[in-house]
Amino acid sequence: MNTLRSRAVLPLVLAAFLLTACGADGGESASGVADMPASAPSAAAEEAAPAAAPRENLSGGAGENNAKAEPADANVTVAPADRAIIYTAEMTVRAKDVAAAAESAKRMVTEAGGYVAEERSNSFSSRQESTITFKIPPGQYPGTLSRLGKELGETEQLHQGTQDVTGEVADVAARVKSAEAAVAQFRTLLTKAEKIGEIMDIEREIQSRTADLEALQARQKSLAEQTGMATVTITLVGPSAPPVKPVEEETGFLAGLKAGWTGLKNFAEALSTIVGALLPWLVVLAVLGLLALPWWRRMRRRQQVPAPAPAPMPAVQERDEELVEKE
Repeated sequence: MNTLRSRAVLPLVLAAFLLTACGADGGESASGVADMPASAPSAAAEEAAPAAAPRENLSGGAGENNAKAEPADANVTVAPADRAIIYTAEMTVRAKDVAAAAESAKRMVTEAGGYVAEERSNSFSSRQESTITFKIPPGQYPGTLSRLGKELGETEQLHQGTQDVTGEVADVAARVKSAEAAVAQFRTLLTKAEKIGEIMDIEREIQSRTADLEALQARQKSLAEQTGMATVTITLVGPSAPPVKPVEEETGFLAGLKAGWTGLKNFAEALSTIVGALLPWLVVLAVLGLLALPWWRRMRRRQQVPAPAPAPMPAVQERDEELVEKE
């Protein structure tokens, strides 16, 4: 009976021991996880965080790149503030008074918080035209564009475009941060270097990394300027100016023949220009060659005439005769 009881109790003891061991392992694992600080993310997580944010921001915005031309009174949707969008617009407006319309356009843009980036104007009697490039805050871009198209005159042509550079902005920002950290590390190593060779190598590396950092910072500044202000180019034409015709690309055999003929004409014009520029020099060189021809012939004849053989010296002649007599 005692043997049977011991055999029955033995499996229970083993099972209890295994459960206790498993519980101890689980407790150690849990305690190990709990002891880790929750506010200390790994380096991989810190590097992945900036890259993950742009991917989340890019979702749902792929259709904004292919913007088509719309009428000036159409509603333009401005992207949220967390996206980096480059807005551009080109429009042609026919106005009764080009100068007055240009002043009105400047006033509208200034009231919207923008400014004039470039202006080209001419005031010929037959044709008045003014081309002005404005920089407008993105928030005021739709309303200002609508006002320019309605209040200045009749809009004949309008083209709008958008470019989403959110991913590029995030990528450049991450690369700038990484380049700054690398330059700081090399400068720290420079303070600890003792050998001249090591110092020179570290200084060269610092110069190279600094040049890369400056290029990235310039690109970052350019993107900030392009996304911070929308670019609107408006061309104001007078009543007597010819109507603006849309440019259509020609294809087919006739288009190729026309392009080839145009290229041939351009080549002939360029060749005639070169010949015309070289012709005076060729005439001068020909006259100089004719003047130098007799002198060249005279020098050539002198080179062809053989020089007379020198007469033998008397002392040498007598010495030769004595040698002959002795023989």
